[in-house]
Amino acid sequence: MRALVTGASGFIGRHVVSELVAGGASVRAFDRQPPPDADVEFVAGDVLDPVAVGRALDGCDAVFHLAAVYSYARRDAALMESVNVRGTRVVIESAVRAGVHRIVHTSTCATCGPVPGRRATELDQPPPADLRIPYKRTKVRGEQVALEAARDRVALVVVNPTVPVGPGDLRPTPTGKMVADVAHGRARGYLARSALNVVAVQDVARGHVLAFERGRAGERYLLGGEDMSIRDVFAVVARAAGLTAPRIGVPWAVAYAAALGAGLALRPLGREPDLLLVDEVRSGRLPHLFDDSKARSELGYTTRPAQQALAEATEAFL
Repeated sequence: MRALVTGASGFIGRHVVSELVAGGASVRAFDRQPPPDADVEFVAGDVLDPVAVGRALDGCDAVFHLAAVYSYARRDAALMESVNVRGTRVVIESAVRAGVHRIVHTSTCATCGPVPGRRATELDQPPPADLRIPYKRTKVRGEQVALEAARDRVALVVVNPTVPVGPGDLRPTPTGKMVADVAHGRARGYLARSALNVVAVQDVARGHVLAFERGRAGERYLLGGEDMSIRDVFAVVARAAGLTAPRIGVPWAVAYAAALGAGLALRPLGREPDLLLVDEVRSGRLPHLFDDSKARSELGYTTRPAQQALAEATEAFL
């Protein structure tokens, strides 16, 4: 297999590259900068450039499309629309023209939920109110582009990672920043009644390869780990860092009001709140609980304990 990996220098992307190389695949990394830890062929380019994408696809028979903008900052809304939606269309259409045999499109669990009162599955959709969040809205639209291609008989599988953590989150992602803040003692409290499905990024990378090998075209596969309350997530990270866990549980309504207030106060100054981004708090209104049994039964997907993944992420940030 000769695989093109877009977004190869990103958090999940660099782990997918490593997983493919370890499995004996020939990998061509496509991004604006090379992945730092992988000795693979690198082609610089932008997913919005059909010529560059087409050139990178030459000789490839597989595509892992991971390039995306993951942000809750409103200033990035236009960029998210371009990369997450239009970039997905450019990559898929270019792959079809190049005669690529199979595509794995990386989406997110945010296109499946959360749903009130239970764990979300691939049959679910996010709450309509969540589509006000640019990141979630653009990832939904990008996934729709991918699934429309699958309905046109393109051999394409969608994977929906939950909350990956682990080494290599260099920029970091919003999730990685949360872990880093706790590990460095910057978190004073946690969002009460909030929860996440935490998974090791290495297991998510392996899930991508399993989806390529065994996934059914046109299907979505949640790549999850364990459901954990935010309180427990913070406690595990703090313990791994040798710190006392944050003890203040902030009700969602209070956190949301504070985020709105911070935004209103900083807007006249042309600035944006850092620690209390409105959309980031808005997304925590419901516990993010997910059922990944489909990937486990159909793909043979397995994961390590979430506590181990969080400890490895903490060590990396320290």
